[in-house]
Amino acid sequence: MRRTIRSFALAATALASGMGAITAHAAEAVAAAASEDTEIIVYGRGETRSVAQVGVEDLRLTAPGSSPFKAIEKLPGVNFQSADPFGVYEWSTRISLRGFNQNQLGFTLDGVPLGDMSYGNTNGLHISRAIISDNIGLVRVSQGAGALGTASTSNLGGTIEFTSRAPSDKFAVAGNLTYGSADTLRGYARIDSGDLGGFRGAISYAYLDAGKWKGTGAQRSHQVNASGAIDLGANAKLTGFVDFTDRKENDYQDLSLEMIGRLGYDWDNISNNFTLAKQVAQIYQSGSNAYPAPIKTVDDAYYDAGGLRRDWLTGMKVEGQLAKGVTASLQGYYHNNKGQGSWFTPYVPTSATDPISFRTTEYGIERYGLLGNVTAEIDRNTIAANFWYENNDFNQARRFYAVTGSTVPNTTALTYQTNPFYTQWYNAYNTKTYQVSLQDTFHLNDQFSVTAGFKGNSVELAATQLVPNSLAAGQIKNRNWFQPQVGALYKIDDRNEVYVNYTENQRAFTAAATSGPFATTQAGFDAIRGQLKPETSKTVEGGYRFGAEGLRGVVSVYYVDFSNRILATTTGAGIVGNPVVLANVGSVRSVGVEAGLTWKIIRPVTLTASYAYNDSTYRNNVVNALGVVTQAIQGKTVVDSPNHIANVELAYDQNGFYARANANYMSKRYFTYSNDQSVPGRVLVDGKIGYRFTSDNRLMNGLGIEASVTNLFDKRYVSTIGSNGYGFAGDNQTLLAGPPRQGFVTVRKDF
Repeated sequence: MRRTIRSFALAATALASGMGAITAHAAEAVAAAASEDTEIIVYGRGETRSVAQVGVEDLRLTAPGSSPFKAIEKLPGVNFQSADPFGVYEWSTRISLRGFNQNQLGFTLDGVPLGDMSYGNTNGLHISRAIISDNIGLVRVSQGAGALGTASTSNLGGTIEFTSRAPSDKFAVAGNLTYGSADTLRGYARIDSGDLGGFRGAISYAYLDAGKWKGTGAQRSHQVNASGAIDLGANAKLTGFVDFTDRKENDYQDLSLEMIGRLGYDWDNISNNFTLAKQVAQIYQSGSNAYPAPIKTVDDAYYDAGGLRRDWLTGMKVEGQLAKGVTASLQGYYHNNKGQGSWFTPYVPTSATDPISFRTTEYGIERYGLLGNVTAEIDRNTIAANFWYENNDFNQARRFYAVTGSTVPNTTALTYQTNPFYTQWYNAYNTKTYQVSLQDTFHLNDQFSVTAGFKGNSVELAATQLVPNSLAAGQIKNRNWFQPQVGALYKIDDRNEVYVNYTENQRAFTAAATSGPFATTQAGFDAIRGQLKPETSKTVEGGYRFGAEGLRGVVSVYYVDFSNRILATTTGAGIVGNPVVLANVGSVRSVGVEAGLTWKIIRPVTLTASYAYNDSTYRNNVVNALGVVTQAIQGKTVVDSPNHIANVELAYDQNGFYARANANYMSKRYFTYSNDQSVPGRVLVDGKIGYRFTSDNRLMNGLGIEASVTNLFDKRYVSTIGSNGYGFAGDNQTLLAGPPRQGFVTVRKDF
């Protein structure tokens, strides 16, 4: 692997040193580049909103198994973080747009809602489990406002839509095998049936066994995807898919700035030393502070933790032409999930002689839904109507299991637990979602068009206790049947256009024991049920998309007014015990500029660059029920909201040889509301070099080999912040270290 890294570094240096000569001859080469004007990134041509997307060829050039978020972090304004090189470690993955965090965005796969993709997901699943990354054909990012028909009730600040690769019309077999740092082994294989008298199908399998880059543990997963399409005539077809994932992963230790300074970035759980873990737990329970060096507190090092998720996701869609100019589709879907988030806790002993127990947060999702769409072309109007219905049954429990053993525990963090000795709470939650939208795009002429419409939704939530506990039960709902969106587009010519858009959105409440209005006592819930308001946003954006031979780009500006921000806070003396409950604590204002550019300098060389400036600030202090300021945060920068994000990528592709070098910059990020604690900015450089064989020899044709390196210059940095939430002030154990340099070699073969 060291030789691979050196080889890539030399290649990247040579490529960079040649940039001066390349640029000098760029003017003469533009005309030649026009003949191969394939766009790596599409900047939303023809849209009245800020939209950008990457396709299958660009996704293919990330390391196999990587999250598709790794491919879109080059797009303007995308903030993506993860504590593993593939970007799939769910406890750490975070993506935000324009100051809105992950659970304030909307996500779909082939139109099917994925929920808000938070770690303890109550209404969906992460994209890394929904589909094998090799089977994604397109990722589309709407930075400010998604399409009205998007099946989401969390998209305050934009949407990310994933589209799968359709089964091929021709018989095909493809696969790849990756080996690299931390003994990572990952394999993928796919078979496409080709056209069998109007039927096309595909089935694929992916396997991952990746060691943690520090400490002891692994990420393991098995995934199977199957999809099919049947032609129902000249104007209709039926498509369907079934996706299965079984994923298990050991966690990394959450850190604070103090811990990083004292213990270093490589400090982790002590999963290889159960004797020491028991000793730390016994010291804590005895009330002593005589911990063995370098440990100073019980929270410095836990024995182990993990996340387990098993998902089935399936859907079927019929679509076709109802009449001339009128098309329609109807899609049903079903999702089943079983999950456990686990932790060997020293806070609750199993017995007098066994100082550690195994604590889980257990998840069970069973949801189904229906999506419908009708689009009509009438004269100069394109009218679209959509509806979405979902019923989501979600069970959640907090349980404790016995941990015994002298030098080795009787269980592991990658094992589903049974027979708890204590259930702290176990509740059932039901969420019913109804959403409709209507939109008309009016083409005044070939250059100017106006789009106007609205969506409305009603979300009804209910909570029931399955065992007696202190958490709230009851019902709550939020409705807003008019959330408008208006936009205009003016095409200057085939490559240049300007657009403007205004959108209102609302984020619905969620039903869970660990988030949302039910995550409190009954008294706390009763106090807020009649006064808590859903978070809302109003977004104004506009931009200019430009182009020339071999050149595409966009510049956009935006203003966002985010109201009714919800925060967990303590209410006044009217609630017995003063429980921590949700409350609306004011608003946030975001203003910014985004720019993106793709330039085919000469035929084999493409430069892609983006820059985003974002200023998101809290507009109000936090006050209690008596109106007294409890936290003075007005004017402070929103947590995990860097002011500057930039990305530069240089790609070379000719005669089978290809190489890429990517540099991603992010400025300082705060992890307290008062802005007294932050992590510094960083620049990360990734790269890839490879070769595709073309030959009359069947074994060699379609064969490719490539080397990928992440964090090429071995930068030590903090990746995810807020893994355990955000505080108002002071250091907090809510940071995850980013991975050091990692290298991987992949062999691909297409038959």
